[in-house]
Amino acid sequence: QVQLVESGGGLVQAGGSLRLSCAASGRTFSSYGMGWFRQAPGKERDPVAAISWSADSTFYADSVKGRFTISRDNAKNTVYLQMNSLKPEDTAVYYCAAREGSFVYTIRGQYDYWGQGTQVTVSS
Repeated sequence: QVQLVESGGGLVQAGGSLRLSCAASGRTFSSYGMGWFRQAPGKERDPVAAISWSADSTFYADSVKGRFTISRDNAKNTVYLQMNSLKPEDTAVYYCAAREGSFVYTIRGQYDYWGQGTQVTVSS
């Protein structure tokens, strides 16, 4: 079992930055692919970014490329999402997800473990 706890969400003005963190329990964090998803009211939960266990491969949704950066620190069992140049359309609940494996996983159904989510609100 893996437990995931997100933090770092909040209210920010357009153009601002936030860094989300996801702390994972368990001693095998380094063998898990990790991802960030987001869900706005009335919409599907969509992938935002993902990173392989070794951090040598990443994925970004087109809408966040050049603005968001995913990273991980396996020694701290933590994955991060640095979000810059935030826009009102980035407003959503952001979820951290994990699954065992060495690849980058970009589909919601590929993940086995989910955090409780953290709210990000970007005002215009």
